[in-house]
Amino acid sequence: MALFGRILQAAGAAAIPATAMLIPVRYFPPERRGSVLGMTAVGLALGGALGLVLSALIVSFAHWRWLFAVPLLILATLPFYRKYLAEEDTLSRGSFDWLGGALLGVSVALLLLGVTNGTWWFLLGSLLTLALFIVRIRRAADPFVQPKIFANKRYTAGLVLAVLINGMGIALYYVSPLLLSSVQELSTNWIGFVMVPAAVASALLGRVGGKLADRKGNAYLFFLASGLLLVCFGLLSTFTGIAVIGIACFLIFGNVGQSFMQITLANSISGTLAKEQAGVGMGIFSMLNFISMGIASGIYSKVIDLGATTQWNPVNPYAAAFVYSNIYLVLAALHALIFLFYYFRFGKTRSSGLQANS
Repeated sequence: MALFGRILQAAGAAAIPATAMLIPVRYFPPERRGSVLGMTAVGLALGGALGLVLSALIVSFAHWRWLFAVPLLILATLPFYRKYLAEEDTLSRGSFDWLGGALLGVSVALLLLGVTNGTWWFLLGSLLTLALFIVRIRRAADPFVQPKIFANKRYTAGLVLAVLINGMGIALYYVSPLLLSSVQELSTNWIGFVMVPAAVASALLGRVGGKLADRKGNAYLFFLASGLLLVCFGLLSTFTGIAVIGIACFLIFGNVGQSFMQITLANSISGTLAKEQAGVGMGIFSMLNFISMGIASGIYSKVIDLGATTQWNPVNPYAAAFVYSNIYLVLAALHALIFLFYYFRFGKTRSSGLQANS
């Protein structure tokens, strides 16, 4: 029953990020969209900060099951949605492709099981159901995903970047707590408090990132965000065994960088879509973010379970943290490659990144 409840909760929660991205796209002009997305980033960061603190407090004096009661507070926001969001005409009255959605869900689930358990049968099953999903969306009258949207090369390039970057970014929220637990030997309660400063910094600077996107362009914000993430992962790789306060400071660079990256990716990708494609396009963007983060978390978990006896970062002196240092080093190298790709593909003089490349 708990598993079924978590599935229902996740299904509802998945709509929130997509809605948060769609509102700025639908209701605000492109020249103001960055600032509005920055405000969205502030809300997400504040939620992350408060969520960590509240979770730690709840489990310290009550049963962990009470954590699932907290999301009920979102019901208080429904009147505001009804008040401030105007009624819209339905653009499409086609039926929902339940079969296509089920095939995609099964494919992702099997992929995660294959990665975490190291079972080839699950991976083969994932490929098979993915092939069936592709066949389904090509033949269905109202497919789960419209294949023609991927003919937009700028949109597709943005999705690829988003999948890679979000898969790497989830390490900040998944690998770092494991590092604090296994190397710094912190309890769950204290881990939450260590993560708070980075979330607060993201909340304070979220609007700044949005304004930078509007004033100096998405490419400028992308380079800034990429640089912050590169610094964060480089420092974490080198000083994995440092005092807790050092880890908290390093995470500030990463969280702010990831927040800025979300703003520039959402702003850039939304700018590649026609108005009638904005809903489904940003929905796919949100869906792939969830999928990439889930798959990446499974990969990180498997790598940490395997451990490491050698260090890839020659200046890391902490033998007990080799596996974490290696993970962060790989992530830093990947961010450096993405930085160079974006620089040479879109050019430092182009202010709007993906949108500028027609």
